[in-house]
Amino acid sequence: MRTTRTAAAAVAFAAAATLALAGCGSGDGGDKAADKPAKVEKGQHKGATVLDEPFAKPDLTLTDTHGKSYDLIKETKGRPTLLYFGYTHCPDICPLTMSNISVAKSKLSPEQKKKLRVVFVTTDPKRDTPKELGKWLHGQDPSFTGLTGDFDTIQAGARSVGVSVEPSYKKKNGDIVSTHGAQLLVFSPKDDKAHVLYTEDNTGPEILRKDLPKIVEGKNP
Repeated sequence: MRTTRTAAAAVAFAAAATLALAGCGSGDGGDKAADKPAKVEKGQHKGATVLDEPFAKPDLTLTDTHGKSYDLIKETKGRPTLLYFGYTHCPDICPLTMSNISVAKSKLSPEQKKKLRVVFVTTDPKRDTPKELGKWLHGQDPSFTGLTGDFDTIQAGARSVGVSVEPSYKKKNGDIVSTHGAQLLVFSPKDDKAHVLYTEDNTGPEILRKDLPKIVEGKNP
């Protein structure tokens, strides 16, 4: 696992520098006050943010929902790939993002659906076992890939692409809060690099439905 930040990753950090983290609480109804949407850079238009300089996929080998080792770079090579870091106990941001992707994906042609890869990496691996992660994702879309594993490995992989992930913690009222970046990263099938990202405010199903056909073909929205 390479943990050294590359120049390309620095570009990702610059692109996401003004994004607020999504603090998602869970427990009795969740911690809604902590679950804040990501802020969008001033002047940013609705929809995708096209990066000035693309960056590579994180070098991650984790465990999928079947308990098997999954090498992200190898398994998604040459495939249009959407990558999101979140967790299953999130009360709204994570399930909403995955639901929006599922709705947009349902409008693709059968051939386009076969090409697309959607990967969800948990930021709460202590609770998101392969079984729990698989059950949650199956309710979103059975074709989605869920990955879990060692937290330090996940955190380093996320940071290498400009996504901040912090350890979960328990509040006095018993709610567990996980803080993570809400960026949806898009990797092109042409060079396996991210040319595009979406913020939490810009992942509505109507936006993704319009953009996904282009993304599948390796074009920027």
